[in-house]
Amino acid sequence: MLKLKPKFDLHRDVECDILKKEASVCRVKEYSGAVDIRILNIEKDGGVLYSWKGATGTTRIGKFDRNTKQNKLLYTFDEQVCVSSCSLNKEETLLAVSLAQNTRGEARLRPISKCLTLLIEIYPINNTKVLKAVDCRVKVQFIHSEPDRRSVLESHLLLLTEDGYVDLYHVLLTRQEGYRVVMANPERLSKTAERIVEDFCWVQWDGHTQRLYYLTHKDKFLLRCVQFYPNRNCETMLELPLELPANPFRTVKFVNLGFDHYHTESREKELVRMEVFTNRIGSMCVCCSQPLNDQQELIYNVVLVHKDCSKTFRVTLAGDESPQKDTNLHPLFIPIGYYIVVYLQGYFLHCINTRQQEMLCHSLFLSGYDTDLGIQSHSANITVLHAEEESSTALLDLASGKIHTAELSPAHLLRILRSDTPSRCPSSKTDPQRLAALHCLLVYMGNDPNLELKIIEWLCDNVNPFESFDQIQEFILASLYRISYKKVLSMDKVLPYSSVFNKKEVPACLLEVPGVLCTTEMHTESVFKDKASLQGFWSELQWNMDRTKYLEAVPNPRYRTSHIEADWDKLRSERRPSSHMNHLEENTKKVLSMVDTWCLDKKLVPLFQEEDRQQRELIGLTVDKLREHLNRHLPRLGKKKIDSLVVNYVAKLLELIRHMLESVWLKYKLDPCVLCLTQQGSPAQWSVFHFMFRILEATRGLCLPLPPGYHTLLAVFAVRCLPHHTFLQYIDHGILQLTETFVSRLMTDLDNSDANEKLKFSILKRLPEPMEQRIYHMWDHPVSSASISRDYVKSLLEKHNKNKGFAFTSRDKPGFRPEFLPLTYLAKVLSDIEEQALNPFEEQENVDARFVEETALKQTLILLGFEEK
Repeated sequence: MLKLKPKFDLHRDVECDILKKEASVCRVKEYSGAVDIRILNIEKDGGVLYSWKGATGTTRIGKFDRNTKQNKLLYTFDEQVCVSSCSLNKEETLLAVSLAQNTRGEARLRPISKCLTLLIEIYPINNTKVLKAVDCRVKVQFIHSEPDRRSVLESHLLLLTEDGYVDLYHVLLTRQEGYRVVMANPERLSKTAERIVEDFCWVQWDGHTQRLYYLTHKDKFLLRCVQFYPNRNCETMLELPLELPANPFRTVKFVNLGFDHYHTESREKELVRMEVFTNRIGSMCVCCSQPLNDQQELIYNVVLVHKDCSKTFRVTLAGDESPQKDTNLHPLFIPIGYYIVVYLQGYFLHCINTRQQEMLCHSLFLSGYDTDLGIQSHSANITVLHAEEESSTALLDLASGKIHTAELSPAHLLRILRSDTPSRCPSSKTDPQRLAALHCLLVYMGNDPNLELKIIEWLCDNVNPFESFDQIQEFILASLYRISYKKVLSMDKVLPYSSVFNKKEVPACLLEVPGVLCTTEMHTESVFKDKASLQGFWSELQWNMDRTKYLEAVPNPRYRTSHIEADWDKLRSERRPSSHMNHLEENTKKVLSMVDTWCLDKKLVPLFQEEDRQQRELIGLTVDKLREHLNRHLPRLGKKKIDSLVVNYVAKLLELIRHMLESVWLKYKLDPCVLCLTQQGSPAQWSVFHFMFRILEATRGLCLPLPPGYHTLLAVFAVRCLPHHTFLQYIDHGILQLTETFVSRLMTDLDNSDANEKLKFSILKRLPEPMEQRIYHMWDHPVSSASISRDYVKSLLEKHNKNKGFAFTSRDKPGFRPEFLPLTYLAKVLSDIEEQALNPFEEQENVDARFVEETALKQTLILLGFEEK
């Protein structure tokens, strides 16, 4: 499920280099002594701080630069010391270290104390300042916020103590001799300390966002967040009440504050594992887990602050999966994009969708030993590093000294889609996994065109809908959702995301996923400090929370495509042009102009090449209704942005369907001859017809428009692949739509054999009268000639003033036959009317009195049996 890529190897990237340097110091060819390298901290820039024992009985601190792949010696202690915490400022001029008391009989630092915290000038090595000498653990962490160019040279250091308080030191620096950077007033350093936190039991540092989260308890547990700014200021932004068991932490818990190899907590004492994750577009998740209880049930909780709700999950590790020895297991929480992956090695992997959290079926749950990520160490030795790239997260295996980037594996998700359901397992058991995997591939990873092509191939191979959902509908809605979700988080509850929400009754298998139970609590009661001054991430988070609360309170906040069915039925019944119709046409022109811009170089499938009045009206109506919905629920976006978003949304829909057809076209290697009506369809063409039919079924179920020309193309495949009587049944049941383009081609391309003539007559009877009259002019057949003549005579005589009589003129037109006086008289009347009009029937192709007379005589001969049809 997760794909791991090696990023750092302590042995490969550091140890080999150190051994060479120590050999050089000792002047030997190869150094064979133990260097005991230990990772101390990972800074914001990805640099790895580490310590090792030097060959001369010293302790050295170095840094591995992620960008240059080089190691740099930062500082050397004259004796071996126990470095429990370490941090380097951004300019690499100051080094803060906490030294733990030696507990292994080695030389002790004096004065004796459990922890000695030092601030050392290292560029150049010049001065050392003692910050604290206390009997509790102290963590050090430099703040790496982007400085203001106009600000003075200054570094800011956090000291976090096991006694439950945090001090912030402002270290003024000065340059000497052009390159030396030293502390300006080292003797006044202690006076710059600012107490910013008191009385915490858990604390977490997020270096990439420069935020400090801490947990305090009085009457209840409160999670607070302190944001640090470049201008020396810091501010408590958020308070969030949390429901936690009593005494969740036996000792103060430090998260993401380096690695103390001289104080390791017993795993039996870790009653709660807790971490906070944020996303730059305004999401925040607080993850907590509790150890296994007596019922072999693992409980973990995810507070979705941006969704104003909390979800508690319960997983029972029963049977062969039940752990026999370790009853204090804790899962790893791994943030990857907007997913939180909850992983318990060898037992389960739960990929929680924090954007679409309403239903369990949109989060992927896998159990069993197949979920193993391939990391040999126990999960207690794995640390999740907060990465700059939100699409992947770094995992540090402290035991082996290796760092891997973890990202969701598209290959594994595709295997879930393609997995065959065993005969003993109903498809409803695997449908939730397929649905969750499909959405992860389409929404989270869908920008990869090669991956999208593989999904379309899977759709071709699995055309029939699954038991609990329609995969083509899911493909369309999820792909459309992807184009807008990155811009605005609040789209989650407004735009259609899944066809499951359109169902009158959601299938039970999608409401309950085997292996995991979920309960939801609304309203997290989070409190922002000074809402008026919120900026950046905090402004987005606060707005997302407020918008979520609003959308929870209003009825039907999510746009449902089926809601326009009534308007669509009413629109189809209208025949006269109106201002509303003109408005819809303008919407359609905007959409089609976008499609044309995207597709000038794609002419593989003949779409967008004809007028399709019905689809143009539906396109315009879809734009109108979606725009109206977004303006009502998201006015903050502004009308201009909403209009652009909606037009792009509908254009992407049409382009997506075209892309699906082009992919299928290439898959089955179709050529332009498939559009010829005179040949019977091949198995490949039958497969394409079946796929196109399923697209039609899916879009009709959602009341979504199709590209103009789609119905013509579908009818061409249908008449090639289906028996004629089945083809006509498809028309009668409204499955196939007869377009004028298709019928005109049918009349001209097919010959007048008995079977084809019968088919043409059957189609003509099913056409509306205006179209039927136009089609008759395209078919070279006696019946069409007779129909044209009748319509011509009828229209001519209806416009003639019946009170006006006619007399024969002296001019007799050549070719008149006076032997049959009734016909001669009719032809004479028509001829005289024609002479009095200024060519009023230009649109009647070569229709005049002479044509009517010849057609009538031919029909008479046929009826008398003197001539065959």
